[in-house]
Amino acid sequence: MESTEIISQDTGDGAAVSFYEKHKKVYIRDVKGWWTTWRWAFVWFTQILFYGLPWLQWNERQAVLLHLVERKFYFFGLVLWPQDVFYLALLLIISAYALFLFTAVAGRLFCGYACPQTAYSEIFMWVENRIEGDRSTRMKLDLAAMSGRKLRIKTVKHAVWLIISLWTGFTLVAYFTPVDELLAALPFGLSAWELFWIFFYAGFCYLQAGFLREQVCKYMCPYARFQGVMFDPDTLIITYDPERGEPRAPRRKAVDAQAAGQGDCVDCNLCVVVCPTGIDIRKGTQYECIGCGACIDACDPVMDKVGLPRGLIRYTTENAIAMHFSPKDVANHILRPRIIVYMLILLAITAAAIWSLATRVPLKVDVIRDRSTLAREADDGSIENIYNLKVMNTTEEPQRYLLAVEGLAGIEIVGNRLVEVNSAQNHEVTIVVRVPPESGRKGANTIHFDIKAEGHDDIAVREKASFLFP
Repeated sequence: MESTEIISQDTGDGAAVSFYEKHKKVYIRDVKGWWTTWRWAFVWFTQILFYGLPWLQWNERQAVLLHLVERKFYFFGLVLWPQDVFYLALLLIISAYALFLFTAVAGRLFCGYACPQTAYSEIFMWVENRIEGDRSTRMKLDLAAMSGRKLRIKTVKHAVWLIISLWTGFTLVAYFTPVDELLAALPFGLSAWELFWIFFYAGFCYLQAGFLREQVCKYMCPYARFQGVMFDPDTLIITYDPERGEPRAPRRKAVDAQAAGQGDCVDCNLCVVVCPTGIDIRKGTQYECIGCGACIDACDPVMDKVGLPRGLIRYTTENAIAMHFSPKDVANHILRPRIIVYMLILLAITAAAIWSLATRVPLKVDVIRDRSTLAREADDGSIENIYNLKVMNTTEEPQRYLLAVEGLAGIEIVGNRLVEVNSAQNHEVTIVVRVPPESGRKGANTIHFDIKAEGHDDIAVREKASFLFP
């Protein structure tokens, strides 16, 4: 796929000036090593987590479910309602500060190991390598004229890509609609929105992991653009040591590089052909680098072959390269003021979120006074107000709640004071509150409703309301 060339102007001599370079497909060579092993470990971990969570059961329901129809979010034993949007805000803040902290300490760790774009690109490239062959074979295949064999190979590859994409789209929707309902609705019972999101997400997965790949990291991802403000000279990044490597030139193992006036780099170009974004790390720090470490895994074995120490390309800092820091010096520079600030903020917000969840009362009550009847006089002369109570049971077991009211002398609830609510459900009840006419002043008077779970003294809330006297 080649990007459209945009012409800015004609220089007058017939030469066209282009703002954009035509896209050249990046053919990545397979590489093995310590960093690649870790990257694949994260691919396995994230994908097992993503594909597996919708199938886990908890209390006879899906363990993790953002049920949009019921407007409830289930996370194992925790049930969150729309009123709990505060916790979503906390989660987003914690995620943002964690990203800032990890980036300031160790560069684009998220991009290189946990980003969905990286994970699915790795999966799609693995499929491509197994079906089409290694790098040189793929290049020859793409250059070859269309034939029955080429068509068959390409068809099989794209079919596997589409299966993975559709499975991914189905799994995403299974986080919002119970997976057993989705399975029962296949293939023609799915709603329009469920079909839309399955095919929409599958299409993006197929397009971005199969075709765009490094272009997403280079041009579409906003993180690549603002990451520079989070870097400093003591941030750990993938770095080429030019002082050691330059001038680079090919040579045999028996050649003394220093005597020949050459650096350690043998100009094998392996660091370029294994890079998923197609950059040359020897040109210095570049925003396209996702910190995956593939170039390190390619370079270290070459150093072994020519009898030179590893680390020509390594995970270190700009200051370490410039000032020849030892590993101990690099570690000592990690804990610096900005890192301490990020850590303190992250710890404080995380502690607040944990404390809030731990002390959260699994009962929510909304009290709404009936506006159609502001106040009325009963047969005995007392004043009555009508209220609608919406009682939400956020526990995983049915509850019986006792209602009480206070705030004015002689105030009482007329009729039944017990409300039964099933597990993770809400129940609306209309109650009548009666007050002697001499107990309050004309207009609004403050009262309080006390709602407590029967047999659970710690599950109780107190809600403020107004009682109107005519």
